[in-house]
Amino acid sequence: MNIVKMWVLAMAGLMIQGCSVWQDYVRPRVEIPAQYKEPPPAGWKVAEPGSPELSAAWWERYNDPQLTALLTQANQANYTILIAEANYRQGLALARASHSPQLPALNGQAGATRGETTNTTGVRSDYSIGLNASWEMDLWGRIRNSVIAGETNAEATAADLAAAKLSVQSTLAQTYFQLRILDSQKLLLDNTAKSFDRSLKLTTNRYNVGLASRTEIAQAETQLRNTLAQSIDISASRAQLEHAIAVLIGKPPAELSIPEQPYKDVANLSLPAANTGLPASLLERRPDIAGAERRVASANAQIGVARAALFPTLTLGATFGYSDNSLSNLLSLPNRLWSLGPALAGPIFDNQLRRSNTNAAIARYDASVATYKQTVINGLREVEDNLALLRILEAEAKEQETAVKFAREAVTQTENRYRAGISEYQYVVNVQSTLLSAERNLLSITGRRLNASVALMVALGGAYVLPQSNY
Repeated sequence: MNIVKMWVLAMAGLMIQGCSVWQDYVRPRVEIPAQYKEPPPAGWKVAEPGSPELSAAWWERYNDPQLTALLTQANQANYTILIAEANYRQGLALARASHSPQLPALNGQAGATRGETTNTTGVRSDYSIGLNASWEMDLWGRIRNSVIAGETNAEATAADLAAAKLSVQSTLAQTYFQLRILDSQKLLLDNTAKSFDRSLKLTTNRYNVGLASRTEIAQAETQLRNTLAQSIDISASRAQLEHAIAVLIGKPPAELSIPEQPYKDVANLSLPAANTGLPASLLERRPDIAGAERRVASANAQIGVARAALFPTLTLGATFGYSDNSLSNLLSLPNRLWSLGPALAGPIFDNQLRRSNTNAAIARYDASVATYKQTVINGLREVEDNLALLRILEAEAKEQETAVKFAREAVTQTENRYRAGISEYQYVVNVQSTLLSAERNLLSITGRRLNASVALMVALGGAYVLPQSNY
């Protein structure tokens, strides 16, 4: 075969480059409702086309400088995020590596051997130096699908990085809000303990003049000590939350101290509002959904890679160099050698290895499709859950605020009756305990509302956009 025929065959290979033995990727179809079942909470609305939605720094909507400072540190130093970021860089590197077979590979070689054969007398030295080039013709789309698989996998790791950030951010925000609720509960218990201490002194004075019994003093002491014990118990829980926040921002617990900052007016605490968007927007806004979809695309490309292995491969090779038994004359013209030609290789018998690999790739694709659809409906459920929770907790908070209002009125009336000597102390104990329970319940509901608000922000995915990378 002369050189002309070799080049004709090589050009024919180039003409059919990119011919694929597997179908192009199409995103799996998922049935998504046009609207959410739950209406948006107060202040929230469904986004109009082109309207601003959640920003990437969604926590800034809470107008809490301490929270913003902690999340800024977490975004830079949290180890879960750093692991995801390293995995993303690895994905980018592998995506770039998948492009390498698109161009010829060029290798240099040099050798020096010394030996003896039966056809020669004595020991012989051989020296060689040269270049080898090889280029696989992508007849069946193996290289093209490998590139697609690499790029889509890198995009999936980018989505994983965004999902890791969202997870850490939401965990930190919810932990921080729990800490502030504990600060508020401790302030409530400390103020209540002061009130109970005044009641104890009043009862002791009444006892000294014969207007109260020893039992009433014991009741007042019990009530005061129980409240002080509850306040101490909250300090233990708060310390654990503070330690958890330290780990989330990448610090040892000993290096973080968060000052107490109770909410001053829980009844008038407002939650941030934003646009909920339509259910279909979750496909682009949630990084976990985007990552699952990119893995479907990668799995589809891997089927193309596996199926291409069933067919022959055509490789164009070239060699140029020098070879001689004398190092001093190695680079002279008579010692020059070269070769150029195609090589065709294909499977004959592999005991079903390649076909089994293809079937395995198809199974992985089916699993990735199911994972993607499951991720989508889980995302929809999380949004619906938190929409419902915010709506219900808002109504519950209003009722609890009313309960606190009347409990305070009952305490005032009962304490006045006790001072006037027309009511027993047992009634004072009952109404004071009822008020404390009502106020703590209101704080608990407020904490649940804050956590549900954060969870909804995260469930909506923020302003996540799949990054475009130059591989």
